[in-house]
Formats: sequence, structure tokens, C-alpha cells
Amino acid sequence: MWIGRERGSGSGAAAGGTFLDGQLLVAMPGMRDERFARAVIYLCAHSSEGAMGIIVNQPAHHIKFSDLLVQLDVIPQEERIRLPSSAGEVKVLRGGPVETGRGFVLHSADFVIQDSTLPIDDGICLTATLDILKAIAGGGGPANALLALGYAGWAPGQLENEIQQNGWLHCPADQTLVFDAEAAAKYDLALRKIGIDPGMLSTEAGHA
Repeated sequence: MWIGRERGSGSGAAAGGTFLDGQLLVAMPGMRDERFARAVIYLCAHSSEGAMGIIVNQPAHHIKFSDLLVQLDVIPQEERIRLPSSAGEVKVLRGGPVETGRGFVLHSADFVIQDSTLPIDDGICLTATLDILKAIAGGGGPANALLALGYAGWAPGQLENEIQQNGWLHCPADQTLVFDAEAAAKYDLALRKIGIDPGMLSTEAGHA
């Protein structure tokens, strides 16, 4: 598993003059890349070197967290029925088109693994080691967690350009939207958080 450690700090400017790690990216209706249609992305890292985020509203259908624990040898097959209820509540997402064979746990900040957990913002962290999966399987771990397969990545300047081309809106994130809301509702909730009626969005270029 892999995790980028870069964060937006120092010189360089994104759209609006600041880096956007810890914010939500919300795809505009005119998004041309079908992989990101109606996507809501929690931006984990953003700097002059590029950006990395996790799509939080695309469930990985037909994949259960318990199945992954067995496949990754975190638990043996016979231990599945003994998993704590909290482990059964962890949702598995399609986190993005990059490194889809690797797992990334987006979670609340009440659980930290030294030298492995990346604190991001507003009480949300990212950890990409098996240790956090073992903790969750054992009844420990964070109070809130999502397991994403893959991530979304941008080269230097690419995200800024996409925002300028009316590809994305962005707004501050909150734990309720990231962890608690149903995946199907997150897009409209994020738009309303920005103050936009989803039915009023135009697919034409310009600024919302």
C-alpha cells in the first residue's frame, strides 16, 4: 500500500490562491471524464507537486470489507463471523482510477499510527497500512472509517487547470458528509453545502 506524504504548504498557488487539501471537490455536470461524473472527492494532498484525493461517493459494489480482510490475510476465513459490528459497518469505495489494487483508509482522527497516518484537516486522516485494518478487525481502530480501492491523482498544475475550466467546484469538508451520509446523497449534499441548487447547475463553461 502507498500513501503520498506531500501536503500543500509553502509557495505556489492553486485556484483561489491556496492549496485545497482537506476540502471536497465536486464535479460539475459538464465533467467530460465519465470516471468522475457526479464525483465527490475528499482531497488528501495538494501542493505544487500535484494532488491526490479519494472519491467518497462511489461504492465498490459486490465487495465487502470482511472479504477484503480475508483476501489480505488480516483474518482467517473462519474468523469472519466473529468480526465486531463496527467492522461490518466499514464501507468499501472505488476511490479513484489510480492504483486500484491498493487500499486507503480515510478515517476519523481518534486513531493514529505513528509514521503511517497522515492527518489532513477537520479531524480526518488517511492511513494506508494493514495495521489499521487489523485494528478495525480486532474491535479497535477509528470510530469512522471508509476503505477506498485506488485514488484520484493530478500532475502539477492539472487540478488548477481543471478548476479554471469549470470542471470542479470545491468547498470545506465535514465528517458527517464524508462518513455518515449515504453515497447516493453526497453529491447533492455537497452542492447544497456550497449553496447551489443541483437543479440550477449549467453544463456551460463559466463560473458557478
